[in-house]
Amino acid sequence: MTVIEWVAAVYGCIAVWLTIARNKWCWPVGLIQVVLYVFVFWRAKLYSDMLLHAIYIGLQIYGWLQWTSPSAVESETSQRITVRTIGTMSLLVYLTATAVGTVGLGFVMPAYTAAAFPYGDSFTTVASLTAQIFFARRFLANWTFWIAVDLVAIYIYWQKELIPTMILYALILGMTNVGICQRRHIAAERNVSLMDKTPGEQTA
Repeated sequence: MTVIEWVAAVYGCIAVWLTIARNKWCWPVGLIQVVLYVFVFWRAKLYSDMLLHAIYIGLQIYGWLQWTSPSAVESETSQRITVRTIGTMSLLVYLTATAVGTVGLGFVMPAYTAAAFPYGDSFTTVASLTAQIFFARRFLANWTFWIAVDLVAIYIYWQKELIPTMILYALILGMTNVGICQRRHIAAERNVSLMDKTPGEQTA
């Protein structure tokens, strides 16, 4: 169990590093990670997280297809992935859906499972789905969602004594902040807001 969790954590770190570098190979590496975590979370009775990572398997394939399309790269020479901003109304819709989904899943989980942290687990599940969709569609806002997820997840995994996973999410939290700082720096140089009122593509 511990070996599998450590292997999954290592693949997770590599996937995040590739993400910050805007490298499309983050998706195949991430696929290995999420498959391993389906088993890890099943053993830990974190059923929302288990379901989330089962869904991630499909989203990893979706993300790969999105990031390998010709329109996703800056140029044929750089092969770096372009990123996009999301409109205010669209963001509000996603925020509302995330909140409703968290409360709904948190209410249902205790009735049908032995979930250890029903509402915390539900939040990380629903918010992670939102973040992953943003990530696959190359929206900059995915970083903010990941920070919220990481903070809650670190506490849950510490309580469940999933130490390798807790360390992974702590590293992801740090790497996420690095990614945000990089995007802010590039956006400031180009005088581009990270949260435009209308969607559009930026090469940041």
